[in-house]
Amino acid sequence: MNPICKFEIKVTADLVDGNGHVNNVVYIQWMQDAAIRHAGTTGCTRESLAVGGTWVVRTHQIEYLNPVFAGDTVTVLTWVSNLFRVRSLRKYKFILAGRQILAARAETNWVFVNAKTSRPQAITVEIKNTLPVVSREMEP
Repeated sequence: MNPICKFEIKVTADLVDGNGHVNNVVYIQWMQDAAIRHAGTTGCTRESLAVGGTWVVRTHQIEYLNPVFAGDTVTVLTWVSNLFRVRSLRKYKFILAGRQILAARAETNWVFVNAKTSRPQAITVEIKNTLPVVSREMEP
C-alpha cells in the first residue's frame, strides 16, 4: 500500500476566477477529492463505514505559493501525517506538472465521528492500519 496518494488534474477554464487563476475554493475541493480517493484506495472508507463512522473537517490551512492557470496540469499529493484517538492530520502538495513548481501546500485536520450522532468516535486499529502515517522525514 502506497502511503502517498498521487493523481493529476487538468485545469479547465471553469476553475479559474476573475483574477485569472484557480480559485481558492477549488483547492478545498481538490483536498476533499484527494482525501476521499486516498481513503477509498487504502480501505479506510470501507473500515469507517463498518463501524458506523465518517470523517469531518475541523480545519483547513492552505499556503498559496504560485498561481495555477487554465491549461495547467496539477499533480496532487496527499498523505496522513498523524493519527490520534479521534483526529488525523492530512497534508497535501499541489505541484505544477512538467515544471515541478510547488503551487500550494495544505493540510486538513479531520475528526472521526459517529455517522448517526456526529459525536467523536475512536479511530479503530483496523482504520489506523489502512492509513499508514508518513513521517516528516519521508514527506514528498
